[in-house]
Amino acid sequence: MYLYLILNIASFIVPFIYSFEKKMRFIKWWKSVFLSIVIVGVFFIIWDIIFTKQGVWGFNPRYHLGISIFGLPFEEVLFFICVPYASIFMHYAFLYFFPTIKLSNQKTKAIIFLLISISIFALIFAWPKKYTSVNFILFLVLLIYSLLFKNRILNQFFITFLLILIPFFIVNGILTGSFIEHEVVWYNNNENLGIRVFTIPIEDIVYAFNMLYSSLILIEFFKIKFISKRQIILK
Repeated sequence: MYLYLILNIASFIVPFIYSFEKKMRFIKWWKSVFLSIVIVGVFFIIWDIIFTKQGVWGFNPRYHLGISIFGLPFEEVLFFICVPYASIFMHYAFLYFFPTIKLSNQKTKAIIFLLISISIFALIFAWPKKYTSVNFILFLVLLIYSLLFKNRILNQFFITFLLILIPFFIVNGILTGSFIEHEVVWYNNNENLGIRVFTIPIEDIVYAFNMLYSSLILIEFFKIKFISKRQIILK
């Protein structure tokens, strides 16, 4: 049963098709999007390989093809392309259709400081649980980065992330055992807080935020870089 592959393809195919929609033309940013996804994906895949070897999590062979890449199922590697692309498309689609809906700088800062406080508490409480610790350290770094460099992505991403969580709960819920007999991905609860949203470890929400926000930072960087390069060429 190739459930993991089916979930990857199902997550990716509709957003990819709509990327060619004539008005939004999301596909015009394909270089920035895919380059960013790959860069972030490499980091998360290395993290994935290490944690898989350490038994922090693992994969049920019942639900994948049996093809391994550095100890990871092929579908797990594919996940870091398909799911981020679909999620990032949702973010930019929202920005295209609702460009004025955003949080004020004051509200965004307040949320950031609240999340920083929660992260510090989680690290103190859970240390040295590997999944919780690494996840929240990266979360802290990204939040502090947004403050230091006055990054404005979070003004809208805090909103769009809530929308992204809807398909996230469906896909990740299935992966972690919702609606099926056995989970596709299992977690060692000794390495996390043991708190689940349905069948999903609470850390997975932070994990998704880290992956997507990192990608968005790079996308915006590369968009500016490629536009500047194009302008130089035209001159």
